[in-house]
Amino acid sequence: MQFDLSIFNPKARPLIGLDMSSSAVKMVELASDGKSGYRVERYAIEILPRDVIADGNIANLEAAAETIKRAWRKLSTSTRAAAVALPTSHVITKKIIVADGQKAEALEVLVESEANQYIPFPLEEVNLDFQIVGPAPSSPEEIEVLIAASRKEKVEDRVAAVEAAGLKPMIMDVESFAVFASLDLILKQLPDGGKGQIIALVDVGANVTSLTVLRDGQQLYAREQAFGGNQLTQDIARLYGVSFAEAEADKRRNALPENYESELLQPFVENMALEVSRALQFFFTSTQFNKVDHIVLSGGCAVLPGCDESIALRTQIDTIVANPFADMVLSDRVRANSLLADASSLMVACGLALRRFDQ
Repeated sequence: MQFDLSIFNPKARPLIGLDMSSSAVKMVELASDGKSGYRVERYAIEILPRDVIADGNIANLEAAAETIKRAWRKLSTSTRAAAVALPTSHVITKKIIVADGQKAEALEVLVESEANQYIPFPLEEVNLDFQIVGPAPSSPEEIEVLIAASRKEKVEDRVAAVEAAGLKPMIMDVESFAVFASLDLILKQLPDGGKGQIIALVDVGANVTSLTVLRDGQQLYAREQAFGGNQLTQDIARLYGVSFAEAEADKRRNALPENYESELLQPFVENMALEVSRALQFFFTSTQFNKVDHIVLSGGCAVLPGCDESIALRTQIDTIVANPFADMVLSDRVRANSLLADASSLMVACGLALRRFDQ
């Protein structure tokens, strides 16, 4: 999706995938490996001060821009062009079916009139974009078009933060679309490339756990619940009498006392497995489906020790930790162990970095 930002030839120029989550700014830069795959050129993660981004809204523009700038310096690249994403909750998306062979101007008029019907704001307050998905499943004479709309202020806030950090936002995507682009790389690692299989993508972030169930690229179900890694960080801060920021840093560095694992980590991991199991039960009871073939775990909590085993044991479903970089070549700047530990939290940034290779 592109929101009124200058369109360029992605193949001609490097591009940074820039993800602003509630807890960190994450950047990924990819290049071609010279064959048909990708090379990870570099990546960086910079922790955001608390409450700088809340519910997807940038509450402190200056602090957000400063964190982006620090992440960019850490990346040590000359590339300033960035692909950014809006939180999925800030974007209204809808697929429409229209007759094939229409001129671009006619298609734009159609999209606007369609958008008028379901967007609850005046069109002049909205950034509107559309993309042709492909032939309509029902008829070869028709095409499927995906419309995306977001309040202008939501787009402008993100653009302002990126520009204030000295970068150039070239593409505005949607977080869920970026995640699905990364997920495609992960599904290739499954038997038969995951074809015909029901995949549950479970993202455990700082505050929210989201479940998205898909089959062959089609979303069957989505649900969010309030559970995330910040609960563990708060428990660490409370037990060891340190600040939230220190607790978060110690958690990430695995620099905690011996009793941390038994007193805090294990109960949290078990709780997480319970939350995932509950979310899947909601899926089974509210749809006609009664099984899931694979669980793909993403988000910062996915790499907590024993987390995948605990979820697999409770749900009796094959569980893997998301790593969209598994089949990529790594540049000399990227340490394999560090990337493996961070890969599950880089799904959005990786999906955005892939926009460089759009046809």
